[in-house]
Amino acid sequence: MHDDCADLRATVRRFVERELRPHVNDWEEAGSFPRALYRQAGELGLLALGFPAADGGLPASYAELRALNEELCRAGCGGLLASLFSHRIGAPPIAHGGSAALRARVLPAIYAGDAVSALAVTEPGGGSDVANLATRAVRDGAHYLVHGTKTFITSGLRADWFTVAVRTGGPGAGGVSLLLVAGDTPGLARTPLRKMGWWCSDTAELHFDGCRVPAEHLLGAENAGFALLMRNFNDERLMLAMHACYLAQACLDEASAWALQRHTFGQALVRHQAVRHKLVRMATRIAATRAFIDSVVARMDAGQGAALVAQVCMLKNDAAQTLQECADHAVQILGGMGCMRGTVAERAYRDAKVYMIGGGAEEILNDLAARQLGWQ
Repeated sequence: MHDDCADLRATVRRFVERELRPHVNDWEEAGSFPRALYRQAGELGLLALGFPAADGGLPASYAELRALNEELCRAGCGGLLASLFSHRIGAPPIAHGGSAALRARVLPAIYAGDAVSALAVTEPGGGSDVANLATRAVRDGAHYLVHGTKTFITSGLRADWFTVAVRTGGPGAGGVSLLLVAGDTPGLARTPLRKMGWWCSDTAELHFDGCRVPAEHLLGAENAGFALLMRNFNDERLMLAMHACYLAQACLDEASAWALQRHTFGQALVRHQAVRHKLVRMATRIAATRAFIDSVVARMDAGQGAALVAQVCMLKNDAAQTLQECADHAVQILGGMGCMRGTVAERAYRDAKVYMIGGGAEEILNDLAARQLGWQ
């Protein structure tokens, strides 16, 4: 399936039209979506896409992941994508750092949609300052004892496996490790969080109170987890940029359709110059961001990913700004209807801010890009 982008697009589009789009408004209002949706996505191979074949994954190019994300965004709901595909940030450290036995035990169920994977890095006192996280894991024989708190964790309420960043050594990035923690580990408590956007994406604060985690659940070497995280963040930021850009396109699609059929002062809304100019501005921003995405994707597929940290940071910020501007224009074009729950514009307007903060706040990414470019 994944060898042909056209076939992949057709498969995902059918899934979106049949299983997602008709229900997203209800799921947003409910603050959740059915767990069975993971298995439906898994049966289509969508959850395995982009992971190594050795453990049941379906290797894919970044161009194919771009096609996947563009089609998924037709549902017009960022929160749905964040939770349904939370394994895209939770599972890569398992795939790249877990032992063969651990990978064989955990990954097939995640790819099938039988288990949910989440990443737990952010802390109440740290935010984007990952290198200074405080959650600590102390070796105790064949286990690690984990104490600490994580917050803003996507799929935090329903995840079966958490990839958790912990401090096993001294201060800074050199003391960070990654542990895979089972969701039913004694001493792990979850508190639901209520958000401005991404309503149907369950988000939680996690509390680790002496959780005993088997030492064989260490991902990579002890005190070497930061490198795995940095690799993870680059891909996460690229995927967030894709979501932001393609959700902006969903805003434009809704706004243009509204402008063509809505009549004011005896003529279609689109006949008013002010409205046409907003639509053109939206199309311009989206086209520019798409070109940026396509450039980065081509270079990623050419094996240049390690050299693109600055470009991915800039792209993620640009795409988030594109979504924010397009959502704002779409609400304005829809007028009162743009303020009504159930429209893509209203949902995207709430969600846009998430993309300016998630995966690294705009200011943090600007600083990181500046360092990469030698300006600091």
